Amino acid sequence: MTDLLGLQGDEVVLEVGTGSGYQAAVLSLLAKKIYGMENVAQLVVAARKRLHYLGYDNIELVWGNGYQGLPDKAPFDAILVAAASPSVPKALLDQLRPGGKMVIPITGSGYAQELKLLQKSPQGGIETRVVLPVAFVPLVDQTFSDASTHA
Repeated sequence: MTDLLGLQGDEVVLEVGTGSGYQAAVLSLLAKKIYGMENVAQLVVAARKRLHYLGYDNIELVWGNGYQGLPDKAPFDAILVAAASPSVPKALLDQLRPGGKMVIPITGSGYAQELKLLQKSPQGGIETRVVLPVAFVPLVDQTFSDASTHA
């Protein structure tokens, strides 16, 4: 997934589904700034501590709804979604910079999922390519009352 983004080192990246922070750490070595989102507050707290302890200083982790992304930090040069969605969330597409890439697993019929690579054209159109079959946890669309006080 990381390779598909084609990072050059100066990008601002949104990672949805940060979990333990491992992927954010990998991305942080390849891009300028990483914003990681996770919907499980305990994972955000643990990942923040872990990444701080290990010296990663270009990662900001946020507890929140990955379907909504981080509009106040957008636009993003790249978005990596590590949870499967039935469709590409419009909010994430809106936050992708023209010329930017998104990698996201999309749920099809039954349990089938496909990893898709999307690229936004300078005019705002989206080119989509199916990369390979995958299996991810579902992307959860939930409401958060005040994320800043919980994680």
